[in-house]
Amino acid sequence: MIHLGVNIDHVATLRQARYAGMPDSHNAEPSVLDAARAAMLGGADSITLHVREDRRHMQDADAFAVRREIPLPLNLEMGATPAMLEVALRLRPDFVCLVPERRQEITTEGGLDVAGRVEELRPLVQALLQNGSKVSMFIDPVPEQVEASAAIGAPMVELHTGRFANTLGAERCAETRRLVDAAELGHALGLEIHAGHGIQIANLPDLVAVPHLTELNIGHTLIARAVFVGLQQAVHEMKQAIAAFAWK
Repeated sequence: MIHLGVNIDHVATLRQARYAGMPDSHNAEPSVLDAARAAMLGGADSITLHVREDRRHMQDADAFAVRREIPLPLNLEMGATPAMLEVALRLRPDFVCLVPERRQEITTEGGLDVAGRVEELRPLVQALLQNGSKVSMFIDPVPEQVEASAAIGAPMVELHTGRFANTLGAERCAETRRLVDAAELGHALGLEIHAGHGIQIANLPDLVAVPHLTELNIGHTLIARAVFVGLQQAVHEMKQAIAAFAWK
């Protein structure tokens, strides 16, 4: 069974477009907490949110409100920095996914270079694990990154599917092969395999060919669909599609 983690970052992006300077305004909308509730009603298995160091969309208060009010597992995406570690240790999310951050990027681009930061990342991972959070490394589907993730003690990896999602034809086949190989290697090393970035219903039939997937983290396409049908319905549709394609 493949679970669905719903990323609600873009709800906060929309709110911040008007209310970035008035975070406590009674007019501030849309509500991140209401979005999490709608996702839960639609069948989400967990809620994902990314508190960036520049606080461009999600705020600390958003994360703590979701943690307090929503009875679903919370997956915190965060940069691998001491400042964000302090937030995670106070929040105590069920899951933490370590991701790369660049101030100029619109969204996360590419995976974390775990192989190049082993000594820096190992104590951070251990601190999170000791605090009760399971830890995932958001990585490109590259053998050395999978191996490094296992070596530093992370129990999970989330394979970056951006290149897969943005290609078609022969290139899509090649990217699918990279994901398959990375998932097979990760599974052999005892890692739980997740995937995320650019996933849509249209590319699910190719993605579910990747073995050992236990969770997909999906955000943008759900918020885009929600403009027309509401978030609860958008999540419900995605859950149905995942179940249908996973069984084929």
